Amino acid sequence: MAVTNEKSLSEGKVWSLCRMPFWHSSSASSSSSQSVHQQNQLGDHLSNLHSSNPVSSMAKSFLPTRRRLSLDPPNKLYFPYEPGKQVRSAIRIKNNCKSHVAFKFQTTAPKSCYMRPPGGILAPGESLIATVFKFVEHPENNEKPLDQKSKVKFKIMSLKVKGVMDYVPELFDEQKDQVAVEQILRVVFLDVERPSPALEKLKRQLAEAETALEARKKPPEEAGPKIIGEGLVIDEWKERRERYLARQQVEGVDSV
Repeated sequence: MAVTNEKSLSEGKVWSLCRMPFWHSSSASSSSSQSVHQQNQLGDHLSNLHSSNPVSSMAKSFLPTRRRLSLDPPNKLYFPYEPGKQVRSAIRIKNNCKSHVAFKFQTTAPKSCYMRPPGGILAPGESLIATVFKFVEHPENNEKPLDQKSKVKFKIMSLKVKGVMDYVPELFDEQKDQVAVEQILRVVFLDVERPSPALEKLKRQLAEAETALEARKKPPEEAGPKIIGEGLVIDEWKERRERYLARQQVEGVDSV
């Protein structure tokens, strides 16, 4: 009996030793799966927090927006300094987008400054030269002519539009959320008696703007009958009919 008891005890110990790794392996696998599941849940929770975090959206708002328009000069308006006169400046505006873009000028001194054109719509890649007019006041408080700082500023705004359409200023009021401020332009005076690259460039841009304005003023060529001299109308169909009638008369005379 003692021998059998010892044998059964030894067999029980062997079975218990054989069982232990399997139980431990199953518990380890279940614990590892639980940890992976918890990590996935934590990752989802963090991603949800990141997506719903208002700080991230606020940080995006501080990022520089892509410019729809390129300006030349980029942030200044150069005017020849001639006190008591109305002078002109020029700026080239180009559409960098793949869609049509409307632009609009604004100024802090609408009574003494105006723009031509005050706004418009540019096709993709299209550019124009806008002319800005300003009245130059005499210096005050014994200031040197070119040292006086002009408080007048100009602002160019842009708005994406759908295709070709007529420009109206109300577009910017109807879609305020889509309006972007392209640039704030400050005024810089140039000495007309001292040649400079900025002054020469301004003269070239003004001449180009005048040429473009004259081209827009010309009426489009009509595809109708041409007018030569005073009231002489050349109508191809009329000439053909006259020749046909003359030929019919000649044939009638020959037959008689």
